[in-house]
Amino acid sequence: MTAALAPASVPLFTIQAGEENKSRKSWSRLTDELLDAGFGRDSAIIALGGGVVGDLAGFVAATYMRGIPFVQMPTSLLAMIDAAIGGKTGVDTRAGKNLVGAFHHPALVVVDPRALGTLPPAHLRNGIAEAIKHAVITSRAEFDWIAANLRALVREGGAPAHLAEELVRRNVAIKAAVVARDERESGVRKTLNFGHTIGHAIESLSGFSMPHGESVAVGMVVEARLAALLKLADSNLAGTIASLLREAELPTAVPNSMTASAVLEATRSDKKSRAGTVEYALPAALGEMAGAERGYAIPAPDAIVLAALGASRATL
Repeated sequence: MTAALAPASVPLFTIQAGEENKSRKSWSRLTDELLDAGFGRDSAIIALGGGVVGDLAGFVAATYMRGIPFVQMPTSLLAMIDAAIGGKTGVDTRAGKNLVGAFHHPALVVVDPRALGTLPPAHLRNGIAEAIKHAVITSRAEFDWIAANLRALVREGGAPAHLAEELVRRNVAIKAAVVARDERESGVRKTLNFGHTIGHAIESLSGFSMPHGESVAVGMVVEARLAALLKLADSNLAGTIASLLREAELPTAVPNSMTASAVLEATRSDKKSRAGTVEYALPAALGEMAGAERGYAIPAPDAIVLAALGASRATL
C-alpha cells in the first residue's frame, strides 16, 4: 500500500492482530510514534485492516493534535459493513469494549469487496452476523435476501463478485441511513445495538477469544428472547433469528463456561447503562424495533435478563 501512495514517503505503523490489542497501550505507543516522527496537524492517517485497526486508528486520529483526518480502508466484511461506517472510534478497557473513544468521522471510506475473497469462511461468517442484525432491524425483505443468498455469501473463496458487492452496498446503505438520522446515538441509532449489550458482555468474558460477530449472534438470540419475555415480541422471533444464524454456522447459545449471573454483571459496564440500569435495543418483529417512544432504549429487570440467558443455553 505504501508503494501505491508514491511519490510521497509514507511510513507504516502496525499493531498485532486481535481485539486485545485495541487498547490504550496501543493508542499510547502509536501517538508517541507519530510524535517522534514529527507528524503535525497537516497529517492524515490511513487505516488499512479490519475493525480493530479502524477503531484504533480512528481514535488515534480523533485525539492526535486534537483531531486530524483519517481514511478507512476496511479489509474484513465486518469492518466494511459496520465498523468503518458511522464515525465511532475507540479502545477497550478491562471493564469492557469501546469504553474510551470519540465520534470522529473518516474523511473517506474506501471499500473493495474483492478483498472478501481472501478471507476464510469463519471471517465471512463473523461479518454476516452484523448483516443479519441489520436485516432484523430493517425489514423482513432484507432478512429474506440474506437467507436466499447465505450459502454463496459465506462459501470458501468468497461470494461471486456481484453478490459480494451487493451485500456490501446494501449494508453500507442501511448503516449510513441510520447514522445520518442520529449521528450521536440519542435515538434511532440505538437500534444498531441490537444483540450488542449481551454480545459485548460475552465477548469481554471470553477474554476476546470469541469473535465479535459470534458474540453478537448469541446476543441477538438472548435479546430476542428478552423481548418476548417482556411481551414486546412474539415468542417465535428468537427461533427465526437463531435458525438463520445456525445456517450461517454461527453460535446461538451462551457458552457453558459463562454463568448467566456473570454475563448479567458484565453488562453493567456497557455504554448503554444509565444510572446503574442496563438498556437494550429490542426487536418487536423482523424489521420493527420496540421502544420508539423512549428512544429505543428499553430497561429490563435482572430476573428477566437471567431468564433469557438461561433459556438461551438450550438448543432452539
